[in-house]
Amino acid sequence: MNQPAIDILIKLPEVCRQVGLGKSAIYEMIAAEAFPAPIKLGRYSRWSQSEIQGWVEMQKAARKAA
Repeated sequence: MNQPAIDILIKLPEVCRQVGLGKSAIYEMIAAEAFPAPIKLGRYSRWSQSEIQGWVEMQKAARKAA
């Protein structure tokens, strides 16, 4: 029986490290709906690891198409 993959929730500093952007740039892109929005856990914000990886893959695909 296949178990679904576990999606890890990551903090903003890890998101910044993975995508090479600063906090302000990420929040500007979220406001423009051009970057995955965080998941709110009470007063904390976390991002889905798989959504961030998907966004990176989309950027790579867009580069190849251009």
